Amino acid sequence: MGSGPNGVAFDGANIWVANYDGNNVTKLQAATGALVGTFPVGNFPLGVAFDGANIWVTNSGGSTVSKL
Repeated sequence: MGSGPNGVAFDGANIWVANYDGNNVTKLQAATGALVGTFPVGNFPLGVAFDGANIWVTNSGGSTVSKL
């Protein structure tokens, strides 16, 4: 897990966690909790959402949204 975990989303297979202090999102395999990857996003990510195809992350530091 990253620094300052905050928002979380589930995509059907993985759990995505926004790491506020790390400016990234951690992807974990839901079945095992294994780390799948860490992805950079904007400054101070808070919210995470899954739309059926993409992960969306709100970045409070820059008033932006990142698409993964």
